[in-house]
Amino acid sequence: MWYTSPQLLWHNVPMQPNPTTPLSTALQLTNFLREWLGGRISSELELASLAERGLPLTTVSRMTRHGLTRDEVHALVIHRRTFKHRKASHQKLSKEESDRAIRTARILARAQATLGDAASALTWVREPKSRFEGKTPIQMMSTETGGRLVEEMLVQIDEGMFA
Repeated sequence: MWYTSPQLLWHNVPMQPNPTTPLSTALQLTNFLREWLGGRISSELELASLAERGLPLTTVSRMTRHGLTRDEVHALVIHRRTFKHRKASHQKLSKEESDRAIRTARILARAQATLGDAASALTWVREPKSRFEGKTPIQMMSTETGGRLVEEMLVQIDEGMFA
């Protein structure tokens, strides 16, 4: 018997939408992640494959259209000078840059699902948090470990652990 992975993305946990609720959290997260990255992403394995192959450079402009500033994208995903070089050479994002773009999109999708909309999510990630010793979630997201701490905080907010 073959195992088919779930269609909804989120930490490889099989999540089926509940037909009695308008939109499950897993479905929201999947939709928001697709909005931030573009394309049709149907599994975590496919997402990993996209990172390996390199996301298109248009991912950067998609992220700015969704509300990140150019400075934020250049701090989180690809340095400005490297971006200009890749654009002139018609290259994709590197594996590492693609991975950073996916991490950024995943956290912003989680913030959007937790806080209700993109504007609230972007406001939240730009405000300093005492939990991060006065750093903003955007600043924390520049590393994998910091990004995990931001995700953890969002999950706790979503589960009602913070007022």
